[in-house]
Amino acid sequence: MLGFSAKGSRFAHADAADVVPPVGPPSASGARRESREELEAVTLAPGAARSTGSGRRARTEEPDAWRTCFERDRDRILHSTAFRRLAGKTQVFVFPEDHQRTRLTHALEVAQVAVSVARACRLNVALAEAIALGHDCGHGPGGHASEEALDPFLPGGFDHAPFGADVSLSALNLCAETSDGIRNHSWSRPAPASVEGEVVSWADRIAYVCHDWEDAVLAAIVSDAMLPDIVQERCGIRKSGQLGAFIEALVSTILETGRVGMDAAAADALAAFRACNYEHVYLREASVAQARAVVSVLRALVEHYTERPNAIPSVRDAGGLVAGEPDAVEAAVGYVAGMTDRYAFRQAVAHLDWDPAKLPRGIDG
Repeated sequence: MLGFSAKGSRFAHADAADVVPPVGPPSASGARRESREELEAVTLAPGAARSTGSGRRARTEEPDAWRTCFERDRDRILHSTAFRRLAGKTQVFVFPEDHQRTRLTHALEVAQVAVSVARACRLNVALAEAIALGHDCGHGPGGHASEEALDPFLPGGFDHAPFGADVSLSALNLCAETSDGIRNHSWSRPAPASVEGEVVSWADRIAYVCHDWEDAVLAAIVSDAMLPDIVQERCGIRKSGQLGAFIEALVSTILETGRVGMDAAAADALAAFRACNYEHVYLREASVAQARAVVSVLRALVEHYTERPNAIPSVRDAGGLVAGEPDAVEAAVGYVAGMTDRYAFRQAVAHLDWDPAKLPRGIDG
């Protein structure tokens, strides 16, 4: 189908209605970037980030005609290889069932929570969404066990948050505010420089606490009756109610105090919920065994590629490195961290003669 022609243009449907009145030449359109940047000055809250031109980037660029700098960041992340690979990376369960979360669907749910909060509080929605979509792009295969696996190979250890901003997404030339929010979204890191970054820090915790529990319930690992009383009383046992309660608490506190946080009762419920996840899901025997297997595989792969850095496509294409040197170690870590679960485990079998029986296994293993 080529569509339908009329008045020198082509349309998807022959009976499409005239639903949008013409807005005049592009220079007069309120949708152009400059006009929307001016609108931010009067519509966003005083502490919200403002979009200006092409944004503060490490490499200067010409601004886009239609998109703000943070909208461009959001689009770049969405189209990036690092983001796509999240579809093949563990959230909680290796080799998830059809309806369990991956690291990609986690990022999308974090973005939904962050956008809901940012919109309600008149913050910069595009910046919040960009940070949320990119916040876990530095994660290695196998979930958080990859950080333990890769820690020994880098000075100062491996942290997925700065690794995502400074390595995985560095080629995108993101705005300083976006990179900062990704780099510092973890609660163990310094506070993000923007209020939108702080919103994503909370959105990340809200999203994973609620959806990881839901996945565990559906996998029959836990039951809703195991939730602490404070969670059931404050938020109920359904994810929709839990998300709604925590989002409401976050929005209300921001609007009342001007700071990103929750009232004590809601924060205590979220903390109790998270502790429950750790006790019954993340630190259960099968999860610990899964993590040990991930650590073993990934460390062996880094050692393999450290001694064979020119087997890494990007290194080979750039002219090669000397085996065993610090640059080779760094390249090996970057290559392994970027792998999806299945690719990493296949590499172990193919190149390390790894016993498939000793690979990380899913919930049925």
